[in-house]
Amino acid sequence: MADYVAAIDQGTSSTRCIVFDRDGAIVSVGRREHAQHHPRAGWVEHDAAEILAHVREAVDEAVASLDASAVRAVGITNQRETTVLWERATGEPVAPAIVWQDTRTAALVEELGGDEGPDRLRAITGLPLSTYFSGPKVAWLLDRVDGLRARADAGELLFGTVDAYLIWQLTGGARAAAPAVHATDVTNASRTLLMDLRTLDWSPRALDLMGIPRALLPEIRSSSEVYGELRCGCALDGVPLAGALGDQQAALVGQACFAPGEAKNTYGTGSFLLVNTGAEPVASRELLTTVAYRLGDQPAAYALEGSIAVTGAAVQWLRDKLGMIDSAQEIEALAASVDDTGDVYFVPAFSGLFAPRWRPDARGALVGLTAYTSRAHIARAVLEAAAWQSREVFDAARHAAGVPLPALKVDGGMTADALLMQLQADVLGVPVIRPGVIETTALGAAYAAGLAVGVWGSTADVTANWREDRRWEPRAPRAEVERRYARWRAAVERSLGWA
Repeated sequence: MADYVAAIDQGTSSTRCIVFDRDGAIVSVGRREHAQHHPRAGWVEHDAAEILAHVREAVDEAVASLDASAVRAVGITNQRETTVLWERATGEPVAPAIVWQDTRTAALVEELGGDEGPDRLRAITGLPLSTYFSGPKVAWLLDRVDGLRARADAGELLFGTVDAYLIWQLTGGARAAAPAVHATDVTNASRTLLMDLRTLDWSPRALDLMGIPRALLPEIRSSSEVYGELRCGCALDGVPLAGALGDQQAALVGQACFAPGEAKNTYGTGSFLLVNTGAEPVASRELLTTVAYRLGDQPAAYALEGSIAVTGAAVQWLRDKLGMIDSAQEIEALAASVDDTGDVYFVPAFSGLFAPRWRPDARGALVGLTAYTSRAHIARAVLEAAAWQSREVFDAARHAAGVPLPALKVDGGMTADALLMQLQADVLGVPVIRPGVIETTALGAAYAAGLAVGVWGSTADVTANWREDRRWEPRAPRAEVERRYARWRAAVERSLGWA
């Protein structure tokens, strides 16, 4: 009988279940989209109950044509900083999930920084105080939604990033005869602003600063171990839930970036560059220091991350808000119909700028418009913005890590755009390499789960599965690239201080 591993990939816009075989090839896929709610400017919310229902449906769809008994384990990967509070007794969410892009906590974050500013917890957590992370979102919910603070203090509520919410629900939730598993993995915990990077446990100082009861929090575990069995009324009930990784760390594992200096960039709603820095965390004021993964009882590996809020979302904006394209796939041909942007630069600071600037006061800008500018120039500027933003975090990572970054592995939906990939190689001046399986986020979660139950024996087996699909070599003159990069940076300066 074939050995399969299923990965639940719970992302910002959709939920998928992808089943992989031992070679890391895709066997089947189930997919559901969920609604995006924007009740106020800067607010982004999801319905956690809708997400849970879609997880069950996606799992059932993915295994409908398979022998479910061949699935040896299930892993979870997820949108990371998105914050869920739910009732311990019923499993029902007590408020909408606050999504990682949400900026409602801006004033709270400034208050938490006090005289020390955004770096107040960086030495402990590796992160700046920012609206991006979960801790301030939890504090906001407890203090702004009537009754939640008292209920949390009474032990009636549970907190989790999406992985912890799903682990609890899928291992039985409120229906379980025995207590459901309330756990998260180290990669997701490292994105809360509440975990000590060195002890891999919740930080008393961070909890005290934000007023978050420890009883609200999940247990922190490794990324690859058996958390429990599925008991959720889906087709895989009884199968071990054996892995969990935040989405970007999962992509790092899926790309087999296990050696210091190996890097990947994932192009999705936003873009996320991760560089493996090995067994010690590396400090940076421009990038995030985060846990890359912890496999079983092995020591944790760390990474530097350059988080970019908007790349693929800008293409969706062109399609849905401006009507310049009918589908995301059209942007490549439209952008390729002109040789350059006509000196137009697009800064997609829809909810501020993340790495390397961390400026929540920035807002989107189109700079350099003239009567000559066409929608093709704007489309090309949107693609170039993804490449320029990645250049900024790539340079910062190379400097902070102190190791050469001779190539960049890429994944995510936007890597299907060959023009963007060529632009990225030109802008970075290093080869850009796309793997044979671009669903590396789900694949990384599958590897974590499969390693825990013996489908794969070691990371060497994972590395042996990795295959190159296509490579783009830099070909643009460096002087011209640097001239355009300077223009991009000037455009960014014009976007700052608007909010």
